[in-house]
Amino acid sequence: MSIWRNMVAAVSAEALRKRYPGSETPALGGFDLSVPPGTVHGLLGPNGAGKTTAVRILTTLLRADGGHAAIDGFDVATQAPDVRRRIGLVGQYAAVDEILDGRRNLVMFGRLFHLSRADAHRRADELLARFGLADTGRRPVGAYSGGMRRRLDLAVSMILAPAVLFLDEPTTGLDPRGRAEVWDAVRALVAGGTTVLLTTQYLDEADQLADRISVLAASGNAGGHVVAEGTPDELRSRIGGDRIDLVVRHAADLPRAAALVARVAGTGAEVDEATRRVAAPVRERMEALTAVVHGLRHEGIDAEDLTVRRPTLDEVFLQLTGAEVAA
Repeated sequence: MSIWRNMVAAVSAEALRKRYPGSETPALGGFDLSVPPGTVHGLLGPNGAGKTTAVRILTTLLRADGGHAAIDGFDVATQAPDVRRRIGLVGQYAAVDEILDGRRNLVMFGRLFHLSRADAHRRADELLARFGLADTGRRPVGAYSGGMRRRLDLAVSMILAPAVLFLDEPTTGLDPRGRAEVWDAVRALVAGGTTVLLTTQYLDEADQLADRISVLAASGNAGGHVVAEGTPDELRSRIGGDRIDLVVRHAADLPRAAALVARVAGTGAEVDEATRRVAAPVRERMEALTAVVHGLRHEGIDAEDLTVRRPTLDEVFLQLTGAEVAA
């Protein structure tokens, strides 16, 4: 059975293709996706990988050149009105009126969504409470912090309680506190049964929120399709599992330290002379750590730091896409 006919998936796509006029490279060159209900799925990829194009097609804002996509089993091309009733979309920039207060913003959008006046006011109060904005609901949005504005944006997207919420880089430009506020709000939505498709330039954001991640490529004719998909831990395991990191106190000890780590790891060691760091993948983390500690003592090498860690999503991203991580 093809992915797009799988009625269980909240979001599904099979072989989506899109090429913009005048472009030699497809924006999407066979994009596949299947997102179970009540989960967060992250889309990662360098600029030009097709993330925004995929979201625009899935939200009925753009027609694909080929392939199929569905939301809760409704085809995005032939059943667009049904799809729109089931989705919410939060873009990169706040879409609320900064002159109005939070409550009036929600009431206004509720009326635009054809709620009665009474229902719009009731829903506004419910959402202000749900997103931790009840005490600020009558303050002008222009006086809100960045995190509060994004939470209000999320509240607007939830007026009709959509089954699927699309978040396009929801924390761009926010400080750490604002990002944490938005993350908490997203987790609360998912706990309530909402499915979230997240595009982000922040790899730690995907690590924090996503149950599964799809990594998109953007290179020539191979652009616009998924090159890897899995949980964050599954993606990390693709580049070698645990890694040992050793920082020596004296640069002169780097050659001996590299030889030691290479012997323990049974493979070549990476050396960064600027930071006096030696690193290598290892299979048995505790055995490797113990062996390196004993080796340092035996060789008389002074260490400033010694850790065993999982690869970061940044490292996974770089290896899978060959791209610079966007900040």
